[in-house]
Amino acid sequence: MSSNMSTPRGERRVTGRMVLVALLGFFGFVILVNIVMVHAAITTFGGVDTPSSYQAGLAFKSKLAEAAAQAARNWQVSVRIAPTAEGNALLLEVRDENGRPVTGADVSARLAHPIDERRDIPVDFSETASGVYSGRVAANHGQWTLDVDVARGGQRLFRSRNRIAIE
Repeated sequence: MSSNMSTPRGERRVTGRMVLVALLGFFGFVILVNIVMVHAAITTFGGVDTPSSYQAGLAFKSKLAEAAAQAARNWQVSVRIAPTAEGNALLLEVRDENGRPVTGADVSARLAHPIDERRDIPVDFSETASGVYSGRVAANHGQWTLDVDVARGGQRLFRSRNRIAIE
């Protein structure tokens, strides 16, 4: 019996070169897709809340002391959002434990986007009446986090973080 090792006409033989090209092409495609996905993930990532969790852990006791001092002051701070033609006005009213207005404070705030910190908006306040501070902000509709700091003489006396909805 004679064995014929030839291939029929029109069919290709699988060679080592063809297998090598197919493997290199497959893994090259997988690597290319991974590079594209990593690039997309890195360029669209809005950031983290805490740049260094280790440093935040070291500062935890001082944050507790600040919170205890703030609670001992027993200040009442209220925020209202009033729509205006230029955007929204944030009205902040600060009163001490006896209900008297807190005047001469440095008030700052930040509207923090819940997902992307690149969309955060700082808000500058000025005192418009005794204990009433006003700031303007042009923010899109939706859910935001409002971080408010009230300081006097460079020392922060009050801090709050609240979820708000801008309509």
